[in-house]
Amino acid sequence: MIYRVAMFSAFAAVLTLSATLFAGDWPQWRGPNRDAISTETGLLKAWPVDGPPLAWKITGVGEGYSSVSIVNGKIYTLGDLEDGSYLIALNEADGSELWKTRIGDAGGHKGYPGTRSTPTFDSGQLFALNQYADFVCVDANSGELVWKVNLNDDFNGKMMSGWKYSESALVDGNQVVITPGGKEGAVVALDRTTGKQIWRTSEWTDAAGYSSVIIATIEGTRQYIQLTGQSVAGIDPKTGEVLWVAERQGKTAVIPTPVVDGNVVFVTSGYGVGCNAFRVTKTGDAWKTEELYANKGIANHHGGVVLLDGHVFGSTNGAFRCLDLSSGELTFEGRSVGKGATVYADGHLYLRAEKGPVALIKATPKGLEEVSRFDQPDRSKRNAWAHPVIANGKLYLRDQDILLCYDLSE
Repeated sequence: MIYRVAMFSAFAAVLTLSATLFAGDWPQWRGPNRDAISTETGLLKAWPVDGPPLAWKITGVGEGYSSVSIVNGKIYTLGDLEDGSYLIALNEADGSELWKTRIGDAGGHKGYPGTRSTPTFDSGQLFALNQYADFVCVDANSGELVWKVNLNDDFNGKMMSGWKYSESALVDGNQVVITPGGKEGAVVALDRTTGKQIWRTSEWTDAAGYSSVIIATIEGTRQYIQLTGQSVAGIDPKTGEVLWVAERQGKTAVIPTPVVDGNVVFVTSGYGVGCNAFRVTKTGDAWKTEELYANKGIANHHGGVVLLDGHVFGSTNGAFRCLDLSSGELTFEGRSVGKGATVYADGHLYLRAEKGPVALIKATPKGLEEVSRFDQPDRSKRNAWAHPVIANGKLYLRDQDILLCYDLSE
C-alpha cells in the first residue's frame, strides 16, 4: 500500500524553492555525479598528526552505516534511534538538529543493525530507503512526509542475501529510481510526486544487490546502469526498456557502485570475485556487450572505487590498488591504513579504513604515495563503513551515533 500524507500542491510549493546547490555541496550518495569525486580546490595538502582541525563533533545521529548528504547549509542522514529508523536533518554550521522524521522500524541483520543508505536531495525534497525496505519522500525543509512505499510489500522485492536494503535512490527529473529486485522486475521508476510506478524492468528480474543506480551516456544514449549479484545492465530512463545485459556472477553481497568511462563499464565486488570491464556498443538498434577482462586486480568489498584519467583506485582487503582501466593490469599495490572507502578531492584520494584511520593519498597511478594519516577519535566498536564526504571545505566522518566535521581549508 502507498501512503501519501501531502497533496500535489505541497509538492508544487516545494519546487518553487531554490534548487540551486552550492558549488561544494554533496547532495547524494558518492557526490553530485555519484562518482565519489569532489571538484573543490584549496584544500589542505597535508595534515597534522592528529588530522585536520576538528570543526565540530556531535552525537545523536543513531545506529547504522549511512553516510551524509549536504545541501544548502543542511546535512541529511539516516540512523536508528530507540523507537525506529529516522531521517535526520542537521545544521551544517554546527551539527545541531533541525528535525527528524521516523520512517520505519529499527534493527537489521544479526550483528549489523541500523540504516545503510544515504538520503538523496533534489529540488527541496529528500528520498530515503531504510534497511526494512521503507522508501520515503519528505519535505527537506520541514521533514514532513510526502509519500511512503515499501519495496517488499508494494513491489514484491527480493534481495540476493539477507543483509537488508542499502541502496541510495537516484532522482532524475520527475522520477525516482530504486531497485526492489525480484520476478516482477529488478528496477522500478516512481513518480516523485505520488510514489506511483511509472515503469519497471519486467524483462530483467534479478534479485537486488547492494549497489546504487548511476546515469551514463554510452554510444550517445543516456541510460541508467545498475549492478546486481547476477549481472550489470543498461536501462532506458524513459521507458524502462533494458538496452543491454552483461552476465556477471557475484557472491554473498555485491555492493560497490559501477563506474563508466566512455563505453566501458567497470564493476567490482568482494568475496573473491574481483572486477570486470565490459565494452558496450550499439549498431543500429542492437546493443552488444563484450567482456574486456575479468580478474582479481581490484576486489572491492564495500568502499567503492574512484575512476580518474583512465585508472581505477580502490582497496582490496588490506591493500590499496590502482588498475589501468583499458588493460585491467595493476599499476601499483601498496599498504595504507587498510580496507575501506575512497573519495577524491583536489589531487588527493581520501581513504577511510573500516577500523577507523584516515589517509590522504596522492592521486597518481605511478605508485602509492601516502601523504598523511590520522586516527579517528572516539571510535565505536563497529566497523566504520559510512563513506567519507567532502563538502564546502569540510571532511565528514560518520561512525554510528557520532558525526565528526573536519576543516580541510588551506
